[in-house]
Amino acid sequence: MLIKSIKVLESEVEFSAIRAQGAGGQNVNKVSSAVHLRFDIRASSLPDFVQQKLLALQDQRLTKEGVIVIKAQTSRSQEQNRIDALCRLNELVAEVAKPEKIRRATRPTLGAKRRRLQGKSIRAEVKSLRGKVQD
Repeated sequence: MLIKSIKVLESEVEFSAIRAQGAGGQNVNKVSSAVHLRFDIRASSLPDFVQQKLLALQDQRLTKEGVIVIKAQTSRSQEQNRIDALCRLNELVAEVAKPEKIRRATRPTLGAKRRRLQGKSIRAEVKSLRGKVQD
């Protein structure tokens, strides 16, 4: 199945502003510039196979209820953090929606087989020469 691009609709995402952690001077205690993004996978309009892959992820951002929580606090601007969180969610969805690469079984070439057997015979000869000397 070929997927061009699956985007999460902004209407399916819930944003909440929180205070950012870390250094920032006096401003960090007053302004809620960090953003928590909450995305309910089961209630989304994503295709079923993408939902199943998202729910099967072993990711700390995924809750037991099937909600992805992303915290963005890199920027001082709340709007930039909203954009960053939404981009990270879309990247996660795009990564999951990518089709898995099909593994095709290969066989060693004739030359590779010969080189392997030659190496084994040399090694066997070295080991046999380590034995006791015959009188």
